[in-house]
Amino acid sequence: MRHRTSTSRARTSSVLERGVGRPAPVAGQADAGAVHATTLITDLPYGPKAAEVAREAVAVALHGTEADLLDDARLITSELATNAFASGSPPLVLCVDRTNPTAGGLEVEITVTDGGCSHPAPSSPPASGEEAESGRGLVIVEALADAWSLTTAAHGTRAWCRLTRGVRPSTANT
Repeated sequence: MRHRTSTSRARTSSVLERGVGRPAPVAGQADAGAVHATTLITDLPYGPKAAEVAREAVAVALHGTEADLLDDARLITSELATNAFASGSPPLVLCVDRTNPTAGGLEVEITVTDGGCSHPAPSSPPASGEEAESGRGLVIVEALADAWSLTTAAHGTRAWCRLTRGVRPSTANT
């Protein structure tokens, strides 16, 4: 299965080189003091490798960030990708938005979408029994993310979360 990955960087005059994982210069002007944003979008395999591919993509998108943020983002993304594979249908798509606001800090939004599932989304993370081997994914997301949501429909499911460091969490609706 071929995977499609695209990235864009807003107001920074660079793009993320595929396979290299670091910014490359591009012709254009950079705005001093502007909000710097990078978006990575990639298809995930519909199978057990979805979580692994998602973790690797997040590592590329968040290259150079603090280790704690990267660890949290990789764990959350792994859980969201696993849930999409286990409960949804193809296609699986990962989107990672990395923003450095003018006020400083870092804001990361992670979204995993799938082709939908037949059961409604829970309004809160389900409680897992101590002996259960699964069912803790959304509990982990809720514990680590500054904000999160899950929208389930017959034709598509969207799991989204936001991580912030050094800035107050945004209250904007998503």
